[in-house]
Parts: sequence; C-alpha cells; structure tokens
Amino acid sequence: METNSDVRFDPDFAVSLLLEIAQEQSLDGVLRKLVCRILSRPAVARVRIWLINKGDICATCVRRPDCPDQTRCLHAVAGGSNLIGQSKDEQEYTSMTDRYARIPLNVGVVGKIGSTGRQTVLRNLDQDPGELAYIDWLDREQIRGFNGVPIIHKGAVLGVIAVFSRANVPQEAEAWSRIFADHVAGAIANARAFDEIRQLKAQFEQQNAYLQEEVVEAKAFGDLLGQSAALRQIVSQIDLVAPTEASVLILGETGTGKELVAHEIHRRSRRKDKPLIRVNCASIPRELYESEFFGHAKGAFTGAIKDRAGRFEAAEGGTLFLDEIGEVPLDLQGKLLRALQDKSYERVGEDRTRRADVRIIAATNRDLKKETVEGRFREDLYYRLNVFPIQVAPLRGRTEDIPLLARHFVESSMKELDAPKPRLTRAALVQLQSYDWPGNIRELRNVIERAVIRARGGVLEFDFPVSSTPPAARQTRSFWKSDNGMEFLTELEMQQRQRDNLLVVLEKTRWKIKGMDGAAELLGVKPTTLLSRIKKMGLERPR
Repeated sequence: METNSDVRFDPDFAVSLLLEIAQEQSLDGVLRKLVCRILSRPAVARVRIWLINKGDICATCVRRPDCPDQTRCLHAVAGGSNLIGQSKDEQEYTSMTDRYARIPLNVGVVGKIGSTGRQTVLRNLDQDPGELAYIDWLDREQIRGFNGVPIIHKGAVLGVIAVFSRANVPQEAEAWSRIFADHVAGAIANARAFDEIRQLKAQFEQQNAYLQEEVVEAKAFGDLLGQSAALRQIVSQIDLVAPTEASVLILGETGTGKELVAHEIHRRSRRKDKPLIRVNCASIPRELYESEFFGHAKGAFTGAIKDRAGRFEAAEGGTLFLDEIGEVPLDLQGKLLRALQDKSYERVGEDRTRRADVRIIAATNRDLKKETVEGRFREDLYYRLNVFPIQVAPLRGRTEDIPLLARHFVESSMKELDAPKPRLTRAALVQLQSYDWPGNIRELRNVIERAVIRARGGVLEFDFPVSSTPPAARQTRSFWKSDNGMEFLTELEMQQRQRDNLLVVLEKTRWKIKGMDGAAELLGVKPTTLLSRIKKMGLERPR
C-alpha cells in the first residue's frame, strides 16, 4: 500500500545524490550511482538511461525498420529494476541488452524526448497506458507513473532518463527532476572528459612503451632501403593496401623487417595521425593475454591494483600491430576473433562493452595455413587476418640491397657506439653478399656492429663463413676500375668466378672428369688437380 513517503518528492535525497555523483570521475560510476540510488526509492520499479551515440549495430538492430536516421540513436547504457517479490539485495543493475537497447530518435515516447529535449510525464497508467500500452510488464508491475527527462548539457541533448513508478509522479517532482537532470548532464560531461583524459593517458603510456620497444627493435631493421625487385614489390603492395581499412598479414622469416613494413603501412594510411601500437604476442605470459589485449579492472585478479587500458584501447582510432600472431594460444584465439569481428571487447573483470576502432596488421614467421590444417591455429581467425598477405623476402633474396644497407648500418653504428669511422672496402661488400644470412637484416646489423668495434677506424673485417652455396639471387658482378682505367676483381670475386666457371664446365661435360672431352681436358689441367679443386670448393654432383 502506498504511503506519503513513497510518493513525496524528497529534495534532500536529490541533493545528496547530486553530491555523490559529482564526486564520480568515470561515466560508469556516475551511471551506476544514479541507477542504484533511484532504485532505492520504494515506489520506483524500473529506471533506464539512454545516451545519444552514433549508429553501430544498424545491420542487426530490430528497430532498424522504424529508424529514420541511421547515423545516430539512443543507446541504452544503464538500467535496473526493483520488481515485485524481488528483495533489495537482488536489485538488478545492467546495461540493457533487450529490444530497447537502441531506440530511434523521434520514435516512441523515449525517442521523442531524445529528439525534442522536452520532458514527458505520464500519470494513471494503470487506467490508461496510452503510448506505453506496448510494454507488457506495466500491469504486472503495477506501474502508475512515468517520468521521462532529457539530459541536456550546454543546449545539446545527451540522452534520456526514464523512471517507471508504482505511484503517480508528484507535481513538485516534475520540476525538480528537470533541475536534477541538468546536474546529471554536467556530471556525465565531466565523467566523459575524465574518461577521455584517462584513455589519452593510457594511449600515451602505451605509445611511450611501444616507442621504447621500437627504438630497440628498429635498430635491427634500418629503413626500407634498397632498389631490388623484391623490395620494390613490397613497396608497391604497401602503397596498394595502406589507404584501405583491410587487415594485413605480413609473412616472412625472423629478422626480415616485418615490423618496418607494418610501420610503413600505418604511415601511409588515413590513420597515420593516430597511434600505432605493437603487441609482441610471443612475449606475453599465457595468463596475461586477455589483460594485455583488452585491459583489466581494478581487483580483477591478484596484482590488479588499478584499472589498466589494454592495447586495443591504446590503439583506438589507429593501428594495432600483432607481431608473432602465431604464438597466441588456441583457446584465446576465439576471444581475439570476436574483438576483430564485432569490433568490441570487455576489460577483464568488467562487464562494460567497449568499441574497438582499430585497424589490424599481423605478422608471423610461421606457416599459418599449415598451422590451421594441424589444428594449432583457428581457420576463421586466419581468414580474418589474411585479407591482404604481404610476403617479405629474406635478405639472401635481395643481395643487391646489401651494399646500401651495409653503408647505412656502418653510419648508424658509428654514431651509436661512438666509434671512429671504419673503411668499408669492395672486398668486404662482396663478402657480405656471399653469405646466406640466416638471421637476415637483424644478423647483418649485428655483424656490422661487431666489425665496427673491432676495426678501430681501420678496414672492416667480418667473422662468418662464406656460404658454399651462393644465394639464388646473386648476379654476375661488373668489374671495378682502378685509377688508370684498368679493370680488376677482388680475391673473393676471383674465387667466385673460378667456381662459377668450373660449374659451367662440369655441367657441360655432365661431370665427366677424365678422358676425351672431359672437364680436365677442356680446362687444360690434370684430372687429379681438378678433383682436388672440386673437393676444395665443396662441389658435389647433383643427383
């Protein structure tokens, strides 16, 4: 049975609530405090809050046929109920996911409040529900009054607060709720500003961490230097895909410069003024993957002493680079796929869904297609990432770029190591081009740094074995000329010429060494001398 305290508007209650929400610095805190305190009033049955935001689920929204403007609508952000038979401890606080999760502007009672900014108060709904007759729980919950108040800040409608009560709305409450809603609007605007500041701070922290990592990692790659056909092909692919929003999968061996390719894609994209955030999937402890990707709320797990933004949040509006994507555990790939498909995620320990406006670039040195066949990588995630694959050539496939890279690394090593300038000779360059480089560009830099330290301003000398099998992309090199115009070859080039010449003869004679028209006869040497030379050069007859 109704009492006077149930229906009387209490200004002290409104003032205390306004003081409480004024101290909140997060939007979720403001909304939760607002809903829970309104629900504490005995006559209140339900409360819901919508905020105006851009259209986000138009393709699947059940209200789409009624929506005149699909650019924005009312998003249900909070709500709760105090149902008949429900104890106070069971009061519901939720972010509303039913058919009222989105309400078109200017459609229905709530939609009209959001569109016009005019308060709507309805009384005696138990006798005549009027425009709210479609709500099936009005009679069951004995609803008599409805108070729909626009949330207005600096002349702009931010959203709507709707309160369903088992008592008629008192006259004095009608005016007070308008004043109350204006203060709530200010609290929401402030909370949004604090949220934006926190997000920017988190982005700056993540960017700073990323840049520190990049300073270390980028040293192993240099810039996109070179003129080889393989590099030109990569650059043309970057120019093609960078202006789009397509996901990119960068493939290549360790040390080939996959991160540098990701950086160039971001730099040439429309997101270039927003952050590029890298996640090294191989270095994250298994139990921290979710927190690293999506962030966590304070107290979500042992050691979570404060809220933390994840890499998705730090990359908001920009690009997220998932390096070594093949290292993500299989049972966590589904959560990552959901974030990529739905462009939404939740922090660990938090039920608030956040939007993810990020572009995804992934990289791996694994054969992900083979991994999917063997059940170690989700096929649906593979296809989501592999929209535009870019294969980065190994260094042995672009040996003509080695002189330019070598000179670049010599210059940078001198500055970083504070070492005297060494001499990079033609013979040294030929030696670099004759090595297979299993560690690719990263190994090239390390070898040069080591040589710069040892050179002490003298000639650079390298301490790795020359490969017995020359890289496939190696081409016959032109002669160098001395000051008087005479051509010459270095010792290593001479050895390579002799080796190549011997291979031509052996192939021509089908590896016949002795006798008429044998390789020894054609070369004019003894068969024993030729056999010794073949062994010394490590040549073997192909099967």
